[in-house]
Amino acid sequence: MDTRSTTIEQGARTAFDFTKLDARERYKLMIGTIIPRPIALVTTVDENGNFNAAPFSFFNCLSADPPILAIGVENNPDMSFKDTGHNIRMTEVFTVNIVSHAIAEAMHVCGTKYPRGVDELKQAGLTAMPGEKIAAPWIKEAPAAFECRRHVTLELGKSRQIIMGEILFAHYQPGAVDSALHVDPNVIDAIARLGGDTCSTIRDRFEMFTPKLP
Repeated sequence: MDTRSTTIEQGARTAFDFTKLDARERYKLMIGTIIPRPIALVTTVDENGNFNAAPFSFFNCLSADPPILAIGVENNPDMSFKDTGHNIRMTEVFTVNIVSHAIAEAMHVCGTKYPRGVDELKQAGLTAMPGEKIAAPWIKEAPAAFECRRHVTLELGKSRQIIMGEILFAHYQPGAVDSALHVDPNVIDAIARLGGDTCSTIRDRFEMFTPKLP
């Protein structure tokens, strides 16, 4: 598409009519702008007991009561389910593993398009640990992991599902959480996705307190 027909000049600004962009153009603008996005390295198990791991940066928490998080899972080009979507549909469970800087390269390996049935965790050198509440494993090397039961799935057109999961159990690395339930961001050391192949860390931080009325 010639994006000149969808670009609107507004003085010094550039604007786009999203109703006239195709899916790929919308995707490029969205992932380059809505940043940083946390990465969920999602582990699942299929109906035959085979493990799968795949990263998703369309991911966030939505609610604490009930404790709900969500991932956006795209289908294959022929609209068939990818392994993560298929496995969650069949087993109703999945685990979200937070990606630290230390396992960033391993996460990237898990994002490779292996044939169905290949264990991405073994390919990446990560350790699958048995779930406490569910059949899907959690990753020993991850700084934190949430075992989830599927809460609801939203079908967005033909190409994507938003899968919401209720957190049933959480795992943390030693020293990540204190007695007051404060999570140490230095221990989590999470990375995030920006646009394209660019990622970022959370190591540069500042405090900004919520203002209060007199």
